[in-house]
Amino acid sequence: MATYAIGDVQGCYDELRALLTQIKFNSDRDQLWFCGDLVNRGPKSLKTLRFIKSLGANAVTVLGNHDLHLLATAYDHQKPGKKDTFDSLLRADDAAELFNWLRQQPLIFHDKKKNISLIHAGLHPQWSIKKAKKLSQEVEAILQSNNHINFYKHMYGDKPHNWVDSLSGWPRYRFITNILTRLRYCDAQGKPALSAKGAPGSQSRDLWPWYEVPNRLSQNDCIIFGHWSTLPHAGITSINNTYAIDSGCLWGGALTALKIDERPFQYIRLDCPGALKPPAKYLKNRPKKKAS
Repeated sequence: MATYAIGDVQGCYDELRALLTQIKFNSDRDQLWFCGDLVNRGPKSLKTLRFIKSLGANAVTVLGNHDLHLLATAYDHQKPGKKDTFDSLLRADDAAELFNWLRQQPLIFHDKKKNISLIHAGLHPQWSIKKAKKLSQEVEAILQSNNHINFYKHMYGDKPHNWVDSLSGWPRYRFITNILTRLRYCDAQGKPALSAKGAPGSQSRDLWPWYEVPNRLSQNDCIIFGHWSTLPHAGITSINNTYAIDSGCLWGGALTALKIDERPFQYIRLDCPGALKPPAKYLKNRPKKKAS
């Protein structure tokens, strides 16, 4: 039995299947951990979602911002954007079943035996893994309830900017969601800068990549995350006990599998042709392709 964490797929189904062939994935015994953003922008979101759902207990996934955007679109709160590739999903005969399955997935997954946590984006520096999991369960309870449609109506937006334990209602749920599914940079106190998306070095002087904030409470925890395709080290090496595995498959980078059964973890990368033309900020920081 082997366990692999997989970077952001974003509807790149063919590349996912090619990577699984490369690692000789056996659906009867191996397990895959998906770090979110299963869908959108890539060409085959429907096939991707159907396949991952079909893996049952052999797949773990956490929700990413694109997955939540799909749910908001599916339940008629948000209109599809020009870059969204949801059409086949929205028209599928099994759409309701797929959407219901998706909203049962967590925002953070922690494996006690391996002592490894999986998230999509980041963690607030004042949150331990235990606290982050407890907070995520507040949002998950809403997503899995009949009140989930109201959640999408309040999900979008960058405010509030600061975390306090007394934060309540929709602002509280939005902040939790933003941290776990959108965070890249924040200041030393944890105030997120959600509009900053470039590689480290491009941010203003008062901002830190979330995994480099001094004295963050989760600094001794092993964390795997995706979301940040402009990180030069994504899919290559770890920093501060965190493993970034969104290596930009969508943009012609690579799709990464991280084998996590024993240390040191093993990176396996599949070079990808790219479903979309990459933005300039990605081209500038993309590592050169090399054989796995």
